[in-house]
Amino acid sequence: MKILILNGPNLNLQGHRDTDIYGTQTFEEYLKVLRSRYPQDEIDLMQSNVEGELINALHASVGVYDGVVMNAGGYTHTSVAIRDAIAAISTPVVEVHISSILAREEFRHISMLAPVCRGSIMGFGLDSYRLGIEALKK
Repeated sequence: MKILILNGPNLNLQGHRDTDIYGTQTFEEYLKVLRSRYPQDEIDLMQSNVEGELINALHASVGVYDGVVMNAGGYTHTSVAIRDAIAAISTPVVEVHISSILAREEFRHISMLAPVCRGSIMGFGLDSYRLGIEALKK
């Protein structure tokens, strides 16, 4: 399988930002773990703090990737545009979150993306990404 991990705003700070919530492992370190766990698969990573770049990556995934594991960060709760992009493409998208958005501030409880994703996984730390890959592989 060819999988795109698509990370949104502030996820470039993984391992350094709010470590009590998100942990101390950087995403680059965790990506090595994922790639070694799934050597038969190609796992690419794209991160952007810019909404339009995330939308462009979703559009570009069609015909290139078998699936997208997406953590849209704060855009999860606000972006109709990302929701529309997911709904418009044939590439399956699994929404993931490192923390449980339902255990956080009330404004984080609503995901604009969940209704148009194949599924949502949250609250398992960085392992949420592995679970997202497993969901795409089934």
